[in-house]
Amino acid sequence: MFGIEFDNIQIDSLFNFERAWNNLPFILEGVPLTLLIAVVGMLIGLVIGFFLALARGSDYIWLRWPARLYISFMRGTPILVYLFVLYFGMPVVGISLSAIAAAIIGFGTNSAAYIAEINRASLNSVSKGQWESARALGFSYWQTVRRIIMPQATRIAIPPLGNVFLDLLKATSLAAMISVPEILNKAQIAAGRTIDSMTMYITAALIYWPLTMIFSALQDYLEKRYNKYL
Repeated sequence: MFGIEFDNIQIDSLFNFERAWNNLPFILEGVPLTLLIAVVGMLIGLVIGFFLALARGSDYIWLRWPARLYISFMRGTPILVYLFVLYFGMPVVGISLSAIAAAIIGFGTNSAAYIAEINRASLNSVSKGQWESARALGFSYWQTVRRIIMPQATRIAIPPLGNVFLDLLKATSLAAMISVPEILNKAQIAAGRTIDSMTMYITAALIYWPLTMIFSALQDYLEKRYNKYL
């Protein structure tokens, strides 16, 4: 009924170690671009997300509602569709982006919506008494945010922000759909060349895994570093 057949399963054909080893250097050529898109996209998301969080919690409706609309749109639409709009759609209005630029802008502006909500929740978790104390001491709004609120909110935001980055790192595989030569794109080329899709895609998965483990270790380090100030 579901179109699944289990006849003639050949376990030994699931993964060919020799073929994977021979194609590993080629697939690894996609790692730098994968990291570039993920890291730069995350940095863009952090910057935009910070100001979105402030606008989202603003008392001014002309700041609050555009921020809410942006967050709602980005969280409510598939990132792949957004990438297609940037890469294939923008030339219609006279704006042409390279595949890499479209991927960086797409992932950066999309992740900003999720980061904004994390930042907003982290900022709101800081006691309002901190704001009142800073105001009584003569601190300006930005001095209060930078010196008092942000250090406390950062400790709370690190775990969910780390998860956003790990999701972003894995989601860069979607950039293969707009011809960015990252890990999955290289694996697709190798699969077509060797006629062994299963081995090449498993190899790609085995490359993503240690990358996420490295950044998970970095996340753990940052959590411990900020927690020692409690």
